[in-house]
Amino acid sequence: MSMQRKTITVTEQQDSWIKSQVDSGHYGNDSEYLRELIRHDQEYKLKIELLRSALIAGEESGISDRSMTDILNDVKERHNV
Repeated sequence: MSMQRKTITVTEQQDSWIKSQVDSGHYGNDSEYLRELIRHDQEYKLKIELLRSALIAGEESGISDRSMTDILNDVKERHNV
């Protein structure tokens, strides 16, 4: 994967925070930390989109004739609870 150079502007407080994360030893440099933040944001947005899709599918499926107990038992079976 090729890398693209970006120039960003941050506040002094944000710069201090980034430096503290690098100084903690978790990241080798500012870029590693910022890439990690972007990866987390991408994962979060994907989860939100999947949740929205599931909610829409649920709304479009209509009202169920099953009892709450039946629905809960089905969920537990699917997730091995």
